[in-house]
Amino acid sequence: MARQPRVDKQDWDDVLAYRPAGQQRAEVRDRLAASGVTPETLSRVLADGGDELNARATMATKDWADPFGGPLAAALLAAEVSALSAHLNSRAANVRARAVEDLLDEVSVVAVASHLGVSRQKVYELGRARLGANFIDRVPWRKP
Repeated sequence: MARQPRVDKQDWDDVLAYRPAGQQRAEVRDRLAASGVTPETLSRVLADGGDELNARATMATKDWADPFGGPLAAALLAAEVSALSAHLNSRAANVRARAVEDLLDEVSVVAVASHLGVSRQKVYELGRARLGANFIDRVPWRKP
């Protein structure tokens, strides 16, 4: 993915860069827009990792979701925090798989397992788990 979510340019494709381009991204964009969520709102929520959303959700007031556009918008925004988190988790797993693959060229499976604190079987799984390279280059809260 060449495009990056950027806070300074509020474009759906930039803000939703962690979502696969094409129909899936368009469907997410359309759901968000239909509920009144703007790219700026999504960018703000992603920029703080959902902190404000979480803080308001734990309030004992009926109108906690109003700043986000209501309960539907808040639910969709929370789903996007989760989707970004899953994307970043997959990206980290890809890095770990690459590192394990390279380590196995140099040291034994037993040594790698010992260093990582996992079983030998897990090392074999990690070494085969390359997921590809369709990941964002930067997290949304880091400016280019």
